[in-house]
Amino acid sequence: MRIGARPTTPSTLHLDAVAREAERLAGAAPPISSPYVGAPPELRAALAAAVDGLAPTLGGLSAHLFALAEPGFAEVKSAAAIVETLEARGIRSELDVFGLPTAFVAELPAAPAAPDTDGAPTSPTVALLAEYDALPGVGHACGHNLIAAASVGAFLALAEARRQDPASVPGRVLLIGTPAEEGGNGKELLARAGAFDDIDIAVMAHPFGADLADPDFIGRRIVRIVYHGVAAHAAAAPFQGRNALDAAALNYQAVGLLRQHLPPGDRIHGVFVDGGARPNVVPERAELEYYVRSHEIPTLRELSARVDDIANGIALATGTGVEVTWDPQPFSLPIRHNGPLAERWALAQAERGRRVLRAADAPGAQAASTDFGNISQRLPGIHPVIAIAPPEIALHTREFAEYAGSPASIEAVTDAAYGLAATVADVLADADLLAAVLADADLLAAVRDDFAAAGGAVDVERTFAWAAQR
Repeated sequence: MRIGARPTTPSTLHLDAVAREAERLAGAAPPISSPYVGAPPELRAALAAAVDGLAPTLGGLSAHLFALAEPGFAEVKSAAAIVETLEARGIRSELDVFGLPTAFVAELPAAPAAPDTDGAPTSPTVALLAEYDALPGVGHACGHNLIAAASVGAFLALAEARRQDPASVPGRVLLIGTPAEEGGNGKELLARAGAFDDIDIAVMAHPFGADLADPDFIGRRIVRIVYHGVAAHAAAAPFQGRNALDAAALNYQAVGLLRQHLPPGDRIHGVFVDGGARPNVVPERAELEYYVRSHEIPTLRELSARVDDIANGIALATGTGVEVTWDPQPFSLPIRHNGPLAERWALAQAERGRRVLRAADAPGAQAASTDFGNISQRLPGIHPVIAIAPPEIALHTREFAEYAGSPASIEAVTDAAYGLAATVADVLADADLLAAVLADADLLAAVRDDFAAAGGAVDVERTFAWAAQR
């Protein structure tokens, strides 16, 4: 029987069942609420009006970034386009910051605010983060053009509100352009260079196939495993060789067998990078690369150790040498959403006619990884997702790219821009001493308490220091 080159079509039965369950849970889910007052109605109205007025500008910026589709660390024209958009509105920014040529920072300096009892200002520094890198081959199939436009829109709306009333937006607001989220972990590089040292809160929003306040983004590490063997003639003297490809093949099999024993949600997926050049030569070098993913830092650490042990054990069994290189690029940690901030986002989206769910009420949401996870482990933040496509359309596909480049996506951009601006305004307004007293509730304190209850700041750079000691 001749099979032919065409693969079989994957079944949708599981996805269909998940969609039915998600619809049932979503229908029963209570609306997300918040006990805090946040920004006054007149400020929220001003922000909404500013965002809606910016719609043509934001739509043009999004379309331009979509057409450029520059990959990570090469977003030269994309970063310049964002800076030009800001400058056209009277906002100065600085390119080539913190050692990354395509990173930028724009700032709304701190407005005068009431001091606390120690004489220190009560208003925090909040950062809006923008991504604008694309994927090779499929362009903006993750919608980073929309992320950038939404964060720019939120920043400009806050700037306009402050222009109209300087006291309306106390505190300091930054817009940080973060290159190379796709594979380069630009935010971690920025963090190691000090970009987030003086920041209290970071926020951004990501396009998706659903509206979720706290989507599940899991941790990810990269490991490269190189086996070194001894070359020999594969027919005349194979007994004189040590087959690196055999070692790599055994490694792939062993990792496959490990999958049965992984906790739910953990993932390992890999490829052969090198397996020899000719069949008549025993391969003296073979290389694999894996992505290792888990939902929690401790389980990601444990899973990494098991993969490390497999690599070394197989080298012993096959008489080969092995080099195991972890994190040739910075790792991504699981995301930690701040509850009080996520609630404010959901309320702001409700004002735009969107019903935001918690991840627990939306089973089957696609788990991916993001370098924002590293920032969220250092300081309070949110990374909600906003629907631009049907739930079954996966990120990193040509189909999702079509939605990200559609003129209809401007609605999601303006909704996200308002949600981010309103959330920032909520924190800054409620951080003001008088507002907190009058409301008998301090959102900023709740944000900090929630972060502390989740474990506080993590020493991200030393998370996997064990690897260097093995």
